Amino acid sequence: MNAPSKLAELMPQTIEFTLDGQPIQAFGGETIYKAAERHGVEIPHLCFKDGYRADGNCRACVVEVKGERTLAPSCCRNVTAGMEVKATSERALKSQKMVVEMLLSDMPDQGYKWIGDDATQQHGELSAWARKLDIAVRPELKALRREQPKTDISHPAMAVNLDACIQCNRCVRACREEQVNDVIGYAMRGADSKIVFDLDDPMGDSTCVACGECVQACPTGALMPKSHIGSQEVDRKVDSVCPFCGVGCLVTYNVKDEKIVSVDGRDGPANHNRLCVKGRFGFDYAHHPQRLTKPLIRKAGVPKDFGDTPRPDDWSEYFREATWEEALALTTGKLSGLRDTYGAKSLAGFGSAKGSNEEAYLFQKLVRTGFGSNNIDHCTRLCHASSVAALLEGVGSGAVSNQVNDVEHAGLIFVIGSNPTANHPVAATWMKNAAQRGAKIVLADPRRTDISRHAWRTLQFKADTDVAMLNALIHAVIDEGLVDQEFVRTRASNYEALRENVKGYSPEAMAPICGVPAETLREVARAFATAKGAMILWGMGISQHVHGTDNARCLIALATVTGQIGKPGSGLHPLRGQNNVQGASDAGLIPMMFPNYQRVDNPAVHAWFEDFWGTSLDATPGYTVVEIMHKALAPDTDPHKVRGMYIMGENPAMSDPDLNHARHALASLEHLVVQDIFMTETAWLADVVLPASAWPEKTGTVSNTDRMVQLGKRALNPPGDARPDLWIIQQIAKGMGLQWNYEGEESGVAAVYEEMRQAMHAVISGISWERLQRDSSVTYPCLSEEDPGQPTVFIDDFPTADGRVKLVPADIIPANERPDAEYPFVLITGRQLEHWHTGSMTRRATVLDALEPMATASMNQADLVKLGLQAGDVITVQSRRGEVAIHVRRDDGTPNGAVFVPFAYYEAAANLMTNAALDPLGKIPEFKYCAVRIARGGQPMAAAGYGTGSGVPAAVD
Repeated sequence: MNAPSKLAELMPQTIEFTLDGQPIQAFGGETIYKAAERHGVEIPHLCFKDGYRADGNCRACVVEVKGERTLAPSCCRNVTAGMEVKATSERALKSQKMVVEMLLSDMPDQGYKWIGDDATQQHGELSAWARKLDIAVRPELKALRREQPKTDISHPAMAVNLDACIQCNRCVRACREEQVNDVIGYAMRGADSKIVFDLDDPMGDSTCVACGECVQACPTGALMPKSHIGSQEVDRKVDSVCPFCGVGCLVTYNVKDEKIVSVDGRDGPANHNRLCVKGRFGFDYAHHPQRLTKPLIRKAGVPKDFGDTPRPDDWSEYFREATWEEALALTTGKLSGLRDTYGAKSLAGFGSAKGSNEEAYLFQKLVRTGFGSNNIDHCTRLCHASSVAALLEGVGSGAVSNQVNDVEHAGLIFVIGSNPTANHPVAATWMKNAAQRGAKIVLADPRRTDISRHAWRTLQFKADTDVAMLNALIHAVIDEGLVDQEFVRTRASNYEALRENVKGYSPEAMAPICGVPAETLREVARAFATAKGAMILWGMGISQHVHGTDNARCLIALATVTGQIGKPGSGLHPLRGQNNVQGASDAGLIPMMFPNYQRVDNPAVHAWFEDFWGTSLDATPGYTVVEIMHKALAPDTDPHKVRGMYIMGENPAMSDPDLNHARHALASLEHLVVQDIFMTETAWLADVVLPASAWPEKTGTVSNTDRMVQLGKRALNPPGDARPDLWIIQQIAKGMGLQWNYEGEESGVAAVYEEMRQAMHAVISGISWERLQRDSSVTYPCLSEEDPGQPTVFIDDFPTADGRVKLVPADIIPANERPDAEYPFVLITGRQLEHWHTGSMTRRATVLDALEPMATASMNQADLVKLGLQAGDVITVQSRRGEVAIHVRRDDGTPNGAVFVPFAYYEAAANLMTNAALDPLGKIPEFKYCAVRIARGGQPMAAAGYGTGSGVPAAVD
């Protein structure tokens, strides 16, 4: 087939029809409403919303079709060839106006304005259409108003005012079809019909997960954020990116009186207007009274007690306020003195995956060119280092092969070691949508999490048996002749070694080890191998083990032997946990890598960066997060003892394993500088604390889990004397003798970005600052301005030396510490929906803290009964390293012999107990497995003012 005819085949087919007497064209399958919209003809509509299934139940959009007796709803009526449509005929307009007037007549007089300057817009889109159609409600219609239900304000985030409900069903579609949470329904009949939550429960008592999709969908304010009660007016709207997980949802901040009052989802490529509870309602942490607003210096003679409980409201006994000049002089003077006295290895830096790409790039450049070593790391070391190690080794790239929403094209979605509905809720919606369309979800996890409700099969394997189970799947594929032989022959290497290795891992042999029946393993292997596309998505349940790299090697092998990579709906996707984990890693916040994963000990790469930055550089890899903590406690005789640190936006006193050890290390440093927005647990141990900018207070780019470089714009100014992070990094650089000049609030950010683009030219050379200003989001690899970006990679080859996947066999390596008679339970740690990372932001967000105000440990009912416990009791969970007293909640998805503890709570810090044993290649700690014992009782630690709520959460049972 020649190129022109092939192109014509791909072009949408057009249909000729007439609209209001004018001949126009519609696309095949297009509705009258969408065709009219494209040609600039406005048709009233209320139940219709772009992106949602058209329902056609409000009848505000009816049009006249020649030859038909009744008017047709334009939102769900497709155009046919030769159709003659009148959208503005006398008959159509009369009906449209009647519908809008009748609906408006039933509205309450709420006495406030909607967004905008027109006081008549009390009811959002309904009032707007009334104004456009020049409708004034007749008094006699007001007299016909039915008795309406009372307002429901039981939910911490949202108000329900069904008096303003027009029963358009948008909220039902939002909840059931978009987010797939199945909370909102339409009940009763006739005059009693209404919107309900679950079994007609108050919204606050329902199973609502507070994604707020219904609020964004509602056209009248019947559902609205509580922060808008009284007035919907705002001073300005600013486009940005969500500051939480790695999905990278685009958002719009609504700002009034210099405060963010609400957040709307934006139509970004990763979220298409969707948000989760954190993205929509977790914004007011930026206005919390505990924000740092002045530089602080530890008072002379006040020791650092790593066992002390931080008191963010009462720091004045330990610190004094200082000017920026004094704080910066002390910072750079001490760091320079340590470097000059003890050598470059005596200093280290922790960057942040919660900041921008520009900040990450400049921070690692400061450490390498100013401190003089590669002792630079960030929280990726604690998240996906083993995944990246296996991916770099196997496929030559640490980035994802396919974007999350590519599950739309998958026949099977394999989710392992991840709880997406809690950790990546918007990504989970794409998975649930795919399941609705017939895709098979397979959940593989020791815990049966919420996504299992949508799963075709759940492989609840025994904790720590990942390699056994995955090798069994690979064995079954090979044993049953399901290998994609052509793909393996042309695109893979070392297959024979893999095949030989898995011979001893038959499903029948592994079933007793992993706890999954052999036939189920074979059934899943067959489905994976024969699916039109099979996509693997994983989280830290895979990576945070001493065998995390081996876990990822097995996933790479499973995708390769079945040919499920390099095409739509297939491939490998490690879900990133923070908003810029991908970007911070890309930018070089890694001790053995320059930007774009170029080895520091590669002579050619090393020479290029020395020339690029105009200075000599250390040619040996630096220390990782955990190694730096060990080096901080090394004896003074160690020539590489770490004596000074600069930490930006990280909280290792909460996020590191074996926290007593980590906190001891931080407290032992001769000089610790912490740059943050709150007095975190790490800042409590600092010598100098520098007040920084929250995400809504800065302009910069972040790169999400889908390889999208996305631009966020400043919506607010930092409070008090707090300063932008990029400015602080530059001041420290200048104080340490570096001649940097990235001046200007936005021009400075742009200058850093353009320099970073040169250092990463192999992947983002086509993404200019101007392009980001225009498009907000561009996927890499993108090598020219005309390149739209490559959402799917490895289509033809892999970026390895020979262009092939390198298959690496893996064998069972047991956890570093296993349960025994003294410590019989397994501790599993992780995140929960309402809180994120170490809780420093989300626990200061009013709604999030109200929804989940206190720490709880989850156990199943059988174990509770065995220990004589009930939900709500206080227990003490103890490992060989530490213990916490915590309330227990029932969760039958937690396996027998295990306890799950989230790590966001200082007063019950899970990482006091976790094991610092490292994966030998990825050098990631074993957060997901250690031995603990459980005893009744204990005294839970007070929250020390971190949260805003109190008491046992309603969902504790």
